[in-house]
Amino acid sequence: MPRNITLEDEVRATLELDPRIAAPVEVAVSTHNGTVTLRGTVGTFSERHAVVEDAKSIRGVDYVVDDIRVSLLGDPRDEEIRGAALQMLMDDDALPASGIDVRVENGWVTLTGRVRHQAASDAAFNDVARITGVGGVTNKITVGTE
Repeated sequence: MPRNITLEDEVRATLELDPRIAAPVEVAVSTHNGTVTLRGTVGTFSERHAVVEDAKSIRGVDYVVDDIRVSLLGDPRDEEIRGAALQMLMDDDALPASGIDVRVENGWVTLTGRVRHQAASDAAFNDVARITGVGGVTNKITVGTE
């Protein structure tokens, strides 16, 4: 007799298929009345972001509780992270060369500045989220022309 697929099974299957997630088995998933709780440890902030995005994309998921931690290898070097982030932003032709500033504290990146379109703000977020040592990103970039 075939087993009924549960919401929890669907979340796990989605995580297994996502190439952005290096070790989906390290993410614990539980569900209750449309709420998905994610726990565990992943290697990068962008991986954490992918896990949450995947869970939110599943039909029947009303809310996601993100208790995932990013495992940093050694002490983050804030200045190195800031330098790498600034270089990555400058190398991205879709972003204004001097329109975005980066602050880093204990591996947590805060982006500030102004861009014309939401796509540029999203691109900046995605660029810095991929950097090794980044534990999280706060995007305070203002979108608009004023």
